Amino acid sequence: MKKYELIESEEFTPLGKPLFQIKALRGFAEIEEGELGGFVESEKNLSHDGNCWVYGNAWIYEDARVSGNAQVYGNAQVYGNAQVFGHAKLSENAQVFGKAQLSGDARVSGQYRAMLAYLDNKD
Repeated sequence: MKKYELIESEEFTPLGKPLFQIKALRGFAEIEEGELGGFVESEKNLSHDGNCWVYGNAWIYEDARVSGNAQVYGNAQVYGNAQVFGHAKLSENAQVFGKAQLSGDARVSGQYRAMLAYLDNKD
């Protein structure tokens, strides 16, 4: 069952591809039905499973994927082949790109940029 739909927006990726804003089709976790979220290039970028969500002005594009219970918010961006999953949170102006993976309970914020890395706070 889909948890969001794509709505046309005026946002575009750096390569000029359109981004769509997400809108919740049902309530889950702290998200209410009808709530607007951040921006994705396509449904392949954000899983319909789990409680993952993209908030505010955050962007997910190219072959990047957000899944599980991960949260991306603020002006954060996930792109390339990057993955954000588990209970990870990416916020502020942080970027995860390339083949980077942000997982577990990892938290990344500020001006941080992660590329070709595996970030997981499990010991």
